Amino acid sequence: MSSREANKQVVQAPEALLRAQHLANLLDNAFTLPIFRVKFGLDFVLGLVPVVGDVLSFIIALRIVVYARQLGTPVSILAHMLKNLVIDLVLGSVPLLGDIVDNFFRANQRNVRLMEKWWVAQHHATIKAQAQQALEEWSKKQS
Repeated sequence: MSSREANKQVVQAPEALLRAQHLANLLDNAFTLPIFRVKFGLDFVLGLVPVVGDVLSFIIALRIVVYARQLGTPVSILAHMLKNLVIDLVLGSVPLLGDIVDNFFRANQRNVRLMEKWWVAQHHATIKAQAQQALEEWSKKQS
């Protein structure tokens, strides 16, 4: 290994962000209705059970906010994430129609996108430098 390779600072998504992404996908996109190609997740399925299902889904989705807090996400973003979850809870509490609308709101995906945008902004310079270095190395191999 060259000294240049040893000095590379590799930026990888932290475990908390990866877990949040996985949970959001499970809650919002785990299944596909084949006829209409509509994706839905456990949030929709749980929401079909009046009150209890929506509350249970809300409690599970709070885990994504906990992951965001572990990353050091600012309070303003955490507040926005909580607002998304409350909207999701309120929408989902309307029988049937609310569950359908709730499926398209996808609060968990929205919350993970907020986390991702914040995390990438925090590491933008390093990510850009890594991409530039990878492009230069690829260019040299093509020559």
